[in-house]
Amino acid sequence: MNEQYYLPLAYLNAWEYCPRRFFLEYELGENADNEHIIIGRHLHRNVDDEGKSVEGEKVIYRHQWVWCDRLLINGIIDAVEEIDRQLIPLEFKKGRMSNHLNDHFQLCGAALCLEERTGDSIPYGEIFYYANRRRQRVIFTPELRQATEQAIQAARAALGKAMPPPIDHPKKCQDCSLQKICLPKEIKKLRLESLL
Repeated sequence: MNEQYYLPLAYLNAWEYCPRRFFLEYELGENADNEHIIIGRHLHRNVDDEGKSVEGEKVIYRHQWVWCDRLLINGIIDAVEEIDRQLIPLEFKKGRMSNHLNDHFQLCGAALCLEERTGDSIPYGEIFYYANRRRQRVIFTPELRQATEQAIQAARAALGKAMPPPIDHPKKCQDCSLQKICLPKEIKKLRLESLL
């Protein structure tokens, strides 16, 4: 496996969150911490150790490396639970439960990796949101699988191209750790002034 050509699952998440963020992180290697990153890192401290545990009929594999040669993606999934020989990929996220497509793509990408490795179908995965202290079940519908594969292709197609413009989503920009590097408000203002 030639890893330099594999798209990491975390960057698939970044692509769906914001193509400009993806470019800054993946193409330019920019990273920055903010309160969300620091809290997320703190909350992940218990799941970032690789290992295996058993809870009744459930086997839990933590911090698992996965890859898919067909889609050229790879990464670490927080946990994979096995119940009655059925694998359930599990991600842990800091925020609140909602329909975060970027999280769904990352989870579905991990499931596609597991399916290729095992030859078994994985019908769903789960995301544990710390803010709600609940799990959200994500069904891997044909539509989600297709959208995930399309996002992988779109992210790959963007490599080596010009930096995407800032997105028009103030809440995402406000919460983004790369806001002071990306400068979305400033870039938008400069673009508007150049049109005058």
